[in-house]
Amino acid sequence: MSKTILFLYGTLRTGQRNHRLMSNSRFICKVKTLPHYRLYDLGDYPGMVRDEQNGLAVRGEMWEVDATTLMMLDALEDVDDGLYERVLVEIDHAAVGVESYLYLPPIPADAASGAEWEASGGLRNEE
Repeated sequence: MSKTILFLYGTLRTGQRNHRLMSNSRFICKVKTLPHYRLYDLGDYPGMVRDEQNGLAVRGEMWEVDATTLMMLDALEDVDDGLYERVLVEIDHAAVGVESYLYLPPIPADAASGAEWEASGGLRNEE
């Protein structure tokens, strides 16, 4: 069965409310992206977008997932309906292809942004 390496930055991370969905996956390590992305607080979850001008090094975790888990995560992230898109992202010190979910709809004008989603929910802003 094929495996995919994912960068997780929000509710799927260790200690977060959707982490139970990672039970059949293998944790690799804590990592951060290159400073080309930014997280936005969308209420109950974050959305990561590409931001070449003012990007941050977003902190998260790298996981190896099987095809069944990947299908389940794509459904959770509403990939088919255009809420998120699973794409290759640039990870600091990673030589392998790493995918993550980028948020596609327009960001609300008043949404807070930062580099890390806290276990309690919300963003930590320092880089």
